[in-house]
Amino acid sequence: MARPDLIAIGAYKPWDIEAMESDYTLHRIPEASGLAGLAQELRGRVRALAYQGHKGFGGAEMDLLPELGVVANYGVGYDAIDVAAASARGIKVTNTPDVLNDDVADLAVALLLAQGRRIVQGSEWVRSGQWAARGEMVLNRKISGGRAGILGLGRIGREIADRLAGFKMDIHYWARSEKETPGWTYHADPVSLAGAVDYLIVALVGGAATRGFVSREVIGALGPGGVIVNISRGSTVDEAALLDALESGAIAGAGLDVFLNEPNIDPRFLKLDNVVLQPHQGSGTVDTRKAMGQLQRDNIAAFLAGRALLTPVN
Repeated sequence: MARPDLIAIGAYKPWDIEAMESDYTLHRIPEASGLAGLAQELRGRVRALAYQGHKGFGGAEMDLLPELGVVANYGVGYDAIDVAAASARGIKVTNTPDVLNDDVADLAVALLLAQGRRIVQGSEWVRSGQWAARGEMVLNRKISGGRAGILGLGRIGREIADRLAGFKMDIHYWARSEKETPGWTYHADPVSLAGAVDYLIVALVGGAATRGFVSREVIGALGPGGVIVNISRGSTVDEAALLDALESGAIAGAGLDVFLNEPNIDPRFLKLDNVVLQPHQGSGTVDTRKAMGQLQRDNIAAFLAGRALLTPVN
């Protein structure tokens, strides 16, 4: 019996490729723009597609695959996939939630600590010989005991809040509705949240609904002692307003794992010493990336076997 065909879009790790090749006749392309170059006969019969990446996958791409039944996304965020277009064509979309929550939450806390305690600058102080030549570096900032605001108390936001509570922080949050929490303070709008906290951690989903959600007004409400940490999507923050605030001292600093136009980020960030920069690697551990790939493949296997999907989006 012939193995099912599977199209995989993206830069998969060897362990994912090996696993997919063991169960499917695998057809790999780096980006969705390569779909049109596949044989028409293949495109006419394939039912499942594994997707990894941040470039758009919409109705035009779906129409190249008339028998497509599932797009299994590698990642919890699926804003690159036009879910409405998929639903209109009877195509299911899945993602990989939960398995990456811990890693992303860990990095959010690490970014906050690195920014406040100037970890990057401290390492350079030692490596450059400044410690021996000039003595101790400038004093930095205490993080424990501050007021933390979580913008988006979903799965990952909750994990971040739980960690920061362990740092003796007063936890505030915004979500689309008030949540059951251990005495944390709910704010009905992001400006109110920003005005009440020292640290604003952005844990929103991506997409059109949250584009620019951290607006110039939100950033201004945070104030000159404020720090922004973003582990969601670059699109959730008004990046020009953030850069203006960082350059002028309107806020104290930021820890950023995501940007607009990444990896070609705005060069203004590179001139700032009050920002900790990371290359969108919130889930970037071997353990978690393997778990994400496994969940992606489990969804594909469930679809092709006619079973319920594990983590459906639509």
